[in-house]
Amino acid sequence: MKKWSEEIEIDAPIEQVWKLLDGTLENMQKVMPNVIANEPVKVTDELVGSIHRQKYKEGKRVEEYDVETLLYQNQPDYKEMKVGFTLANMFDITAHYELNKLDESKTYFRYETTNQPLKWFMKLLIKLAISNKVVVKFVNRVKQVAEDESNR
Repeated sequence: MKKWSEEIEIDAPIEQVWKLLDGTLENMQKVMPNVIANEPVKVTDELVGSIHRQKYKEGKRVEEYDVETLLYQNQPDYKEMKVGFTLANMFDITAHYELNKLDESKTYFRYETTNQPLKWFMKLLIKLAISNKVVVKFVNRVKQVAEDESNR
């Protein structure tokens, strides 16, 4: 299994950042433009165990998968969500978002993702994929969008 993580300070209120990760499809698409659908399949009272069917478009291909909420906290000063899904019967993937309120207009954001190949031949590809580039790009995109919206 491969694990990547990145953290950054964002000059925006914690709620501004959170809505990009745990908000409407429209807000989610601001930082994950390839997600074209996010429909609830099962929603639990505490949200852990909830499942959403997502569609992700890469070029002309559309992948559909069920995303399960594995961990969820939504406090005024601390927010955390971890989701997991299986992509194309090839990879088990998790995404873990953690936000800490530093002050009224500053948020600490930590993002961690894991990728567990399910097929032996994919393990070789994962070993070769040593770059943190995608994770860094995502964290910077969240920062840019949150700060732009905060300054409006």
